[in-house]
Amino acid sequence: MGKITIEMIKELRQRTGAGVLDCKKALQETGGDMEAAVEWLRKKGISSYEKRKHRTAKEGVIASYIHAGNRIGVLLELNCETDFVARTEIFQQLAKDLAMQIAATDPKYISREDVPPEVIEKEKEILREQARNEGRPESAIEKIVEGRLEKFFAEFCLLDQPFIKDDSKTVGDLIKEVSAKVGENIVLRRFTRYVLGETEE
Repeated sequence: MGKITIEMIKELRQRTGAGVLDCKKALQETGGDMEAAVEWLRKKGISSYEKRKHRTAKEGVIASYIHAGNRIGVLLELNCETDFVARTEIFQQLAKDLAMQIAATDPKYISREDVPPEVIEKEKEILREQARNEGRPESAIEKIVEGRLEKFFAEFCLLDQPFIKDDSKTVGDLIKEVSAKVGENIVLRRFTRYVLGETEE
């Protein structure tokens, strides 16, 4: 194993936002391999996010985004645990990215848990009918429906959508990553998307 230098720790900190001791341990665990250390920290951060997600998040920001041409606007509330984190550049950027995502993709819900059961049931009925019309065997239909329901969630639920700036991860993954870097629970509380001339149903 090569020597872990201060420069290596500094570089890893810049890339991940993790603490000095965590960066040092990541480099030791991965034999000084920078890419592997980034991945090690990411996995560690995601698992610690699961422990954090039940903590109260009442600080944060109200963010807005107006799309070019002033025809689409988004207003959202993004919460964290402390005012200190709310003022950080990484948190502010996350709020801006989420607002842009909502403007671009028009999600109907924040998470799949927010989708009313009757909406899911109606969608399942449509998908079952489609599968039957395609001549799929009855025994396989429920499995096909579950698979296609995932596509429904990925289209209409913000946290399940591919992130527009990097579709290798979902919006939910992005929030977890930022949460891991700042060490606080982050919650998208609510959002509203306005389209010029559109009336509410």
